[in-house]
Amino acid sequence: MKGFIDDANYSVGVLDEGTNLENVIDNYVYEHTLTGKNAFFVGDLGKIVKKHSQWQNVVAQIKPFYTVKCNSSPAVLEILAALGIGFACSNKNEMVLVQELGVSPENIIYISPCKQISQIKYAAKVGVNIMTCDNEIELKKIARNHPHAKVLLHIATEDNIGGEEGNMKFGTTLKNCRHLLECAKELDVQIIGVKFHVSSACKESQVYVHALSDARCVFDMAGEFGFKMNMLDIGGGFTGTEFQLEEVNHVISPLLDIYFPEGSGIKIISEPGSYYVSSAFTLAVNIIAKKVVENDTISSGVEKTRSDEPVFMYYMNDGVYGSFASKLSEDLNTIPEVHKKDKKDEPLFTSSLWGPSCDELDQIVESCLLPELNVGDWLIFDNMGADSFHEPSAFNDFQRPAIYYMMSFSDWYEMQDAGITSDTMMKNFFFASSCIQLSQEDSFSTEA
Repeated sequence: MKGFIDDANYSVGVLDEGTNLENVIDNYVYEHTLTGKNAFFVGDLGKIVKKHSQWQNVVAQIKPFYTVKCNSSPAVLEILAALGIGFACSNKNEMVLVQELGVSPENIIYISPCKQISQIKYAAKVGVNIMTCDNEIELKKIARNHPHAKVLLHIATEDNIGGEEGNMKFGTTLKNCRHLLECAKELDVQIIGVKFHVSSACKESQVYVHALSDARCVFDMAGEFGFKMNMLDIGGGFTGTEFQLEEVNHVISPLLDIYFPEGSGIKIISEPGSYYVSSAFTLAVNIIAKKVVENDTISSGVEKTRSDEPVFMYYMNDGVYGSFASKLSEDLNTIPEVHKKDKKDEPLFTSSLWGPSCDELDQIVESCLLPELNVGDWLIFDNMGADSFHEPSAFNDFQRPAIYYMMSFSDWYEMQDAGITSDTMMKNFFFASSCIQLSQEDSFSTEA
């Protein structure tokens, strides 16, 4: 994924008091209705700042390295760089994106479990030394192509919970770590720490207990081989809620004090992705087609209704081959809302939502209750900031949705209070010249 390098020059609308996200969406729905009804995103960058403040308040002892593949739009990367966090990159293009923002190589880790040799060489060339590894073949590639590599051994966790048994798993076993340490010693590869990852779908806090215990064992094992270990990466898996962050911290904090106490010289890092960006972006899509189906012909899994009630299938101008790509591998973490105001006591009908490809995989919502919609109506999906910003698939000739960035004055002032200004890191952060109350008559002057 190349990211949005072509959209490097963007503007951010700063909202006057009394103007909110709903006003901005109303404005752009009106504008897009007039100009072609393309889907669009609205990104509230102030929510990213709030997430970082929340992180610092709850888990200040853990340095975040944002997972770039989660959302590589330029405003997101630029504001996160300005906040001083690190970046976890999966490939060369992601490294290029963050380096262009002036991020130092020490604040970049290369986390792909399956690395191309050319990209290992690129990392060596630009000084990105910290990378993860979970098998002997990868270790040998690193040894041959990156003489200054500092490797984190990626160990597996026991989080086969939440229906993820069929997903691809990475990480080596504790038993195999000794062999990898022996190989690293022979290959003269520097092992500096351990990484593990607990999925956000995992509900068992005990998994962290086992993972941290295993990590401590690997640290002790590495000491036997003479390796000086100084980094622990606890991965991602943070949903974005303060409750979940506090819950994880409640489990890991006492264990970190025991296994990796302050003063031990061990740096604790993590790889949050959706935590920072999911709630910051809202997607608006347009209904482009509609079908009425009989109850006895609706596909299995859709809730039955009374025989005299219609069941609707709606087709939208965005789908799994675009902004809903993550729907192919996981459940949708958002509920569609109808943009138009519901009439009082308006009846609700069983409905399903589909993307525009007419492909059987392009189902966004299998069953939900909605008022009867018409072609041209708009649906709003919130929490769409993670894994939604991919290049359009060749499967369909649909335009990538525009992105409109905004921030409230209070959030802007909060950034300034934190010492972050537009003339420090955010070289592409151009603000709208004026702030206005939005209405159908007034255009909100931001650019995608």
